Amino acid sequence: MLPWLLLGTGAVFNLLQGETPRPWLGALGLLIFNVLYVNLVFRSVDRAAREAPATRWLLLALAAVAFALGGGYGGTWLLFFPMLALAVGTVLRGRQVKVWVIALTVAASTVGFLREGWSAVGISYGTFISGMVSAAIMALSETVGELRETRQELARTAVERERLRFSRDLHDLLGHTLSVIVVKSEAARRLGPGNMEAALSEIADIESVGRQALTEIREAVTGYREGTLTTELDRARSALTAAGIEPVVRQSGPPLDPQTAALLGWVVREAVTNAVRHSDATTCEITVLGTACQARVTIVDDGIGLSGTDRRGTFPLTVPLTVPLSGDALPEGDGTGLRGLAERLAAAGGRLEAGALGRGGFRVRAELPVDEGLDVVWERETGAGTGAEADTACAPDPAEMPYPGR
Repeated sequence: MLPWLLLGTGAVFNLLQGETPRPWLGALGLLIFNVLYVNLVFRSVDRAAREAPATRWLLLALAAVAFALGGGYGGTWLLFFPMLALAVGTVLRGRQVKVWVIALTVAASTVGFLREGWSAVGISYGTFISGMVSAAIMALSETVGELRETRQELARTAVERERLRFSRDLHDLLGHTLSVIVVKSEAARRLGPGNMEAALSEIADIESVGRQALTEIREAVTGYREGTLTTELDRARSALTAAGIEPVVRQSGPPLDPQTAALLGWVVREAVTNAVRHSDATTCEITVLGTACQARVTIVDDGIGLSGTDRRGTFPLTVPLTVPLSGDALPEGDGTGLRGLAERLAAAGGRLEAGALGRGGFRVRAELPVDEGLDVVWERETGAGTGAEADTACAPDPAEMPYPGR
């Protein structure tokens, strides 16, 4: 906007050639106009300064000087009107800039016609074009800036999302794998003096788990790992047995889509890992139930839950059984796995519940909506889910309903 100050060179020549009445007044007005114009141009690039009330007063002062010079001298002094329109288009935004540019064009046309007649029509055109073009340029510049900021924010969000994904996968993978390795190592140490063959079998399992963990970590780094529920159930049986906990696994209902099975597999992995590490349980029941509306997995152990003292560490999860877990509901520190699972399930439209049972023990339950297309195929092939069964398929199981003291 600053090079447009050259439009005032005609007025300067008039002053130098002595063609301007009261030249000292014209020189003073020219100086004041230039100072105000430069000030407004620099204020326009700072949003806070541009929207300040002082900027509006400076713009009004610039308009007063422009009309005084243009109306008083005419001729080349009328070129201050297009410069005033440039300042208006630079400072103002939105609908108000159109109103003010049109009003300024009408006023400049009137002054120009009174001073120079029809020969001043170029001033009217220049005033309107200057104001609208400068407003369009500033609006486009701000839009480009906002798009650049949005792109940077999206990039930061993508990085944070990938970092969170990797953190969840790494926690779930290493937490479960290391727990299994520790349990099997303890079993091998106990069995070694009296039953070397059984100890070597446990050591072979440790080697197999370690190799599988390396593969899974590589897949997690590249973002291609998708576990299966069947695999996690098999691993859960092995880990619970090695820890001296009797596994009881029940599975019923239609086949699950891969995404649902993978998410429920994560739940089984995390819940079983916590049971092995913290529960001191003797049995652990894993129930997988599929209906026409949802898929559910429930893991219940008969350990100390949260009512006793964990001799191996702390697990400060104090969320009631009937309250869905969320990131805000969990304390910082431990509980990272359950917090991550709650976020995973919430993103897929499901929810996670966890808490101590009144009679002792701990329960984790996850629910996810199912793919209706798979249910239709299953019902057509098996004849299930029709009649009264279909009407009650989505009804809650009374046995799974929480009640006081349970």
